[in-house]
Amino acid sequence: MAEDNSYESMLCVKPEVHVYRIPPRASNRGYRAADWKLDEPAWSGRMKITAKGKMAFIKLEDRNTGELFAQAPVEQYPGSVVEAVTDSSRYFVIRIEDGNGRHAFIGLGFTDRGDSFDFNVALQDHFKWVKQEGELAKQEASQSQAPKLDLSFKEGQTIKISIGNIKKKDAGGAKPRPMGGGLLPPPPGAKAGGVLLPPVGQQTVPAAQSNPAPLLDFGSPVPAAQPSSDLWGDFTSAGSNSSKDTAKSGWVQFS
Repeated sequence: MAEDNSYESMLCVKPEVHVYRIPPRASNRGYRAADWKLDEPAWSGRMKITAKGKMAFIKLEDRNTGELFAQAPVEQYPGSVVEAVTDSSRYFVIRIEDGNGRHAFIGLGFTDRGDSFDFNVALQDHFKWVKQEGELAKQEASQSQAPKLDLSFKEGQTIKISIGNIKKKDAGGAKPRPMGGGLLPPPPGAKAGGVLLPPVGQQTVPAAQSNPAPLLDFGSPVPAAQPSSDLWGDFTSAGSNSSKDTAKSGWVQFS
């Protein structure tokens, strides 16, 4: 991502901070806020932390007019520009510059511990972002220098795709579903418009055909049954013997 040096973002604003004159450092163990005159601050006003590109700026301004009192450019944190004291979490030593190459060290103090915590976190988050941006830029540079993998098809090269578990269906294998409310199709040979056949499983008894001759001719002798080679002879003779009863009752009876 291209860095826009003209854009300045606001990281933190505190309406009241105090500036102290600090004595020279007595040893390498660090600064102590107890050595300052904490009840007599040299200046009090508003503090802002802004960011422009990778740089952060600690600005001390008048709380009413906004006039700049001092500014501390910060290139890295933690570093030599901002240093915490050894005996308190509310006081820091910062290095300010006047823009002409001259610099000085002053004491910066916060009335509330929450304000000093916000000051510390704002600087940490900014330079954490700067570090991540640098790592991403290195990765993009290394990827651009690496040879690109060519996955395009060469001339005449083909690819074969095998798809399994697909069953072919026969076009003529499907059977037509019967139409209507579950009625069976008519049997072969039935004529359209004829008498409906009874359902399967029920058999109708054919109506007996009346023979008017035996009923009217009462005096005609019944011929005696003759032995015949017909397989149905016994049934015929039985029907002949019962013809008298049939004539008396007037109804045909089936044995």
